Amino acid sequence: MAEHQHGHAHDHGHAPGPLADASVRLARETDTPAVGLVQATVWREAYAAVLPQEVLDQFEPQAFASVWRRSLAAPPDGVYRLLVALAGDQVVGFASIGPSQDPDASPETGELTAIAVHPQARRAGHGSRLLNAAVDTLRGAGAELVATWVLSTDEDTRAFLAASGLSPDGAYRDRVVSEGGDTAREVRLLANITPPEDPAAESP
Repeated sequence: MAEHQHGHAHDHGHAPGPLADASVRLARETDTPAVGLVQATVWREAYAAVLPQEVLDQFEPQAFASVWRRSLAAPPDGVYRLLVALAGDQVVGFASIGPSQDPDASPETGELTAIAVHPQARRAGHGSRLLNAAVDTLRGAGAELVATWVLSTDEDTRAFLAASGLSPDGAYRDRVVSEGGDTAREVRLLANITPPEDPAAESP
């Protein structure tokens, strides 16, 4: 659906008051401009430490939105999904999933290919809701493991994912992230998402 892309999704703490208007659903084509805006904002923040400003300036909402629009219009075969987090009717975050493309992955490994929450909407649980929905969707499709790649310099996202049960498995890669050949190191996190067996189900 898209390249491996990550960004801040931490939700340490909770906003006061009820959040009845907060939800997660499958993305629609009309959501893509908002998804593009979130992605451009978050990616500029996440990559600020590893890319020059002229490359960061190329992270444009319209370009990201166009990619998502095409992927929704003609999705690849397999369980590829784009999920959006909503505050009321406003898209404030997104997550995308699909089968793992890693050469060493088992067929039962799904991948969280991107997750991000707009900086102004953090600390309200959106990241956790997106991650839970992504894992539930992958588990429902038969996945037993979930993998994700995250920038080695993005400590906040790594901490959020670690608190959610994803751990580094030692794999890393240097990805080319610009036409000029700039690279960014990513590390892989992995979690077992097989639901625990219900002891009651085994009772005669």
